[in-house]
Amino acid sequence: MPIPSPGPAGSHLPEILRGLRIPVVASPMFIVSGPELVIAQCKAGIVGSFPALNARDVPGGPVVLEQWLQRINEELDRHNQANPDRPAAPFAVNQIVHRSNPRLERDVEICAKWKVPIWITSLGARPEVNEAAHSCGGIALHDIIDNRFAKKAIEKGADGLIAVAAGAGGHAGKQSPLALIAEIREWFDGPLLLSGSIATGRSILAARAMGADLAYIGSPFIATTEANAVDDYKQMIVESTAQDIVTSALFTGVSGNYLAPSVRRAGLDPDNLPQQQTDMSFADGESSKPKAWKEIWGSGQGIGAIRAVEPAGVLIDRLAQEYAQAAGALRRDIEAQGY
Repeated sequence: MPIPSPGPAGSHLPEILRGLRIPVVASPMFIVSGPELVIAQCKAGIVGSFPALNARDVPGGPVVLEQWLQRINEELDRHNQANPDRPAAPFAVNQIVHRSNPRLERDVEICAKWKVPIWITSLGARPEVNEAAHSCGGIALHDIIDNRFAKKAIEKGADGLIAVAAGAGGHAGKQSPLALIAEIREWFDGPLLLSGSIATGRSILAARAMGADLAYIGSPFIATTEANAVDDYKQMIVESTAQDIVTSALFTGVSGNYLAPSVRRAGLDPDNLPQQQTDMSFADGESSKPKAWKEIWGSGQGIGAIRAVEPAGVLIDRLAQEYAQAAGALRRDIEAQGY
């Protein structure tokens, strides 16, 4: 069933971002995103992604990032050969470009060697990383939380932007998506993605209507069978709603959104959290409290739409159906009402 187009957004996209089944990029999630999830996402027709730092080496062992890239490329190639009429979507790798990342230079070299098609950069804009992406034929998308950082990213060579608005999982922005997208579109007509509470086909359509080209979706994929998340985490996503999200800078030093039930289970009151990370010890063996990002679980506000743990392909099938239905219904309403 063809999906009705809601408007002209996306017509200026680079070739690599065109032809997706639905206009969606799966966001790279710390620990959760790995080869199994990325491959399932790409085979189902959306861009799958993972953080390079998720590929953790064992001392004396092989370079895990190389292994992951080889596996993803080989499995997607096999899929494309067997399904020429239904090829897989491209994949993306997220690089933390902050100076504190000791692996950045090595990981950039590896991604360039394997000709990663889409590079997602976070925590700083680095011209040399954008240049590395371009050197192997890739594009660079940089995530930002406000218009000032958006302009800096483009000035430093990023090809597109990921607007991380209020309600997104992990280190979310504070601005309404309506305000953030509108401000960026005043001066930028390139690839623009929107992140923040997008968990249904109707929300994907809303992102398009606001002026974004693609929706950037993370938290719903935590509750998939391919996600590298413990069962309790997945079930907590299913059982929680937007009301169960708490915002705090306690756990990483940067403001982020987390599941309140996981905070309670750690022995803390999500309504009265300490203000400083130093109020708690997360060192191995030093505290009975959980380590940051391990048992305090991040999530966006859109999880009320998630009803079950299921394969990523099933989730994407539903998003595609909802998107088509919402676009068709909106078009009919506009025509019927004359505006």
